[in-house]
Amino acid sequence: MKSIYILLFTLLFSAISFGQGKFLTKQGYTSFFSATPIEDIKAENNQVLSIIDTSTGTIAISILIKSFMFEKSLMQEHFNENYLESDKYPKAIFKGQILDFDSVNENENPVTIVGDITIHGVTKKIETKGIISKKEDNIILNGDFIVKVADFEIEIPSVVSNNIAESIKVTYELDHKPYKK
Repeated sequence: MKSIYILLFTLLFSAISFGQGKFLTKQGYTSFFSATPIEDIKAENNQVLSIIDTSTGTIAISILIKSFMFEKSLMQEHFNENYLESDKYPKAIFKGQILDFDSVNENENPVTIVGDITIHGVTKKIETKGIISKKEDNIILNGDFIVKVADFEIEIPSVVSNNIAESIKVTYELDHKPYKK
């Protein structure tokens, strides 16, 4: 009987401590992919900053635009100078809420994420699905969504408009660790 109380106390304590903290990653991963009949474009970024507040289920993500790496350096140059204007708009930002955050456990659980995404100085509401799980002490969030280039006032010159898709697939993998001050 005593062991049952100890087990219940341990489970309750772990649930309370899990629900009252912040989890952070400074090395999250995101990529985007543009597919057209003429050319595929992929860029990856391993310097994504993300924080989750487990007491509220809020999430904030910051991505330095210049940290996207391309296979071809000329693509990277055009991306930063002509399309995303990364000197003028250095970051992409997301601030939102993980709606189904209470479902987080060791299993992979589907969640809905809603909030505001700012790219190229333009902010739009977004709702997307993701997969969240708790592995050891980490909170892992994965998913993808579609971004329409025109929604963020990114101008594509007509000369290369057939090389860049109108809708871009964005993928993310965020492995958050407990934040310790």
